[in-house]
Amino acid sequence: MDQADVVIVGAGHGGAQAAIALRQNGFEGTILMIGREPEPPYERPPLSKEYLAREKTFERLYIRPAQFWDDKAVTLMLGHEVTAVDPAAKVLKLASGDAVGYGTLIWAAGGDPRRLSCSGADLAGVHAVRTREDVDRLMGELDAGARRAVVIGGGYIGLEAAAVLTKLDCHVTLLEALPRVLARVAGEALSEFYQNEHRAHGVDLRTGVAVDCLEGDGTKVTGVKLADGTVLPADLVIVGIGIIPSVGPLLAAGAAGGNGVDVDEFCRTSLPDVYAIGDCAAHANGFAEGAVIRLESVQNANDMATTAVRSILGDPQPYKATPWFWSNQYDLRLQTVGLSAGHDATVLRGDPATRSFSVIYLKQGRIVALDCVNMVKDYVQGRKLVEARAEIAPDRLADAGTPLKELA
Repeated sequence: MDQADVVIVGAGHGGAQAAIALRQNGFEGTILMIGREPEPPYERPPLSKEYLAREKTFERLYIRPAQFWDDKAVTLMLGHEVTAVDPAAKVLKLASGDAVGYGTLIWAAGGDPRRLSCSGADLAGVHAVRTREDVDRLMGELDAGARRAVVIGGGYIGLEAAAVLTKLDCHVTLLEALPRVLARVAGEALSEFYQNEHRAHGVDLRTGVAVDCLEGDGTKVTGVKLADGTVLPADLVIVGIGIIPSVGPLLAAGAAGGNGVDVDEFCRTSLPDVYAIGDCAAHANGFAEGAVIRLESVQNANDMATTAVRSILGDPQPYKATPWFWSNQYDLRLQTVGLSAGHDATVLRGDPATRSFSVIYLKQGRIVALDCVNMVKDYVQGRKLVEARAEIAPDRLADAGTPLKELA
């Protein structure tokens, strides 16, 4: 049976950062990383942007060169899936039938794309954008001549994919069930801006619509039927409606959780010597006023990895990282700091017509988040205001001629 002092399940951003942080902080024990995919750790965000657009080769997505892991004595067990955890014996069972023993376990397995529940969801030509294999399959269909694309879901993945597909001369229809895109993560001003941008670039963007089923020729998707009976012809369909946290083995082993696995401020689960980090870890977040949430971001995965490693090495420091996110669509760079959920007021800083502006989110008069479109200075300077929960008069915040750092 393979065994290691620290076993990391998941070879994404969080898993990679955990291994790197262990070595950077002097850990000399054995490290084994188990990943479901055959590739060594690579960056995920470019999959729906530069990689799909063929602006970056896959080799440029590696978090570290392949040789790095050998140099740092990190053993990679790729193409394997963990199916069960025995916390008493400290043993993992793999789909292959093999077993792996651990001293400490870091669970960084992320999540699986949420699938449509309607008929036709399993037809060929229906894609997620989560792994290299997903995007390679999608690019293969584009190379074969697919040009009519329907994107289901108006979150970041759906919008980014739609933006790239328009560059590739596809006719793109984007469907969002809610009344506006980005409804779960942004205010109305930002949603309206991005809806206008996508429509200006030729995307047939429809909100408040429900999908009835996917139609096909028996094997491959040919269209998307809406609840009102409309059928949208499609050579390919991209589904971007969120993820389901990959925590089944932990929950089956008795770990506390539900929508993810619950962790404390040091990223410890309720199981002994088992930590969880990244997309799958539900934690009480100070920027959400202590609500238990999951954050799906590279920042969260990396910072949680550092938190877990510090605890493992006997220097526990609670997770207090400031949330930040980004999205590239067309020539627009969106940078977000803080969490806007629960805000009760917004301040528009700048003019969206110039394609360079910020939306500042307030709760009970205090700044809780900023969305900055092509406004790097606001993003950098606004971070301190979010961290301080600064209380500044809205009219002063709205004055784009005054740098935010002068208002602190």
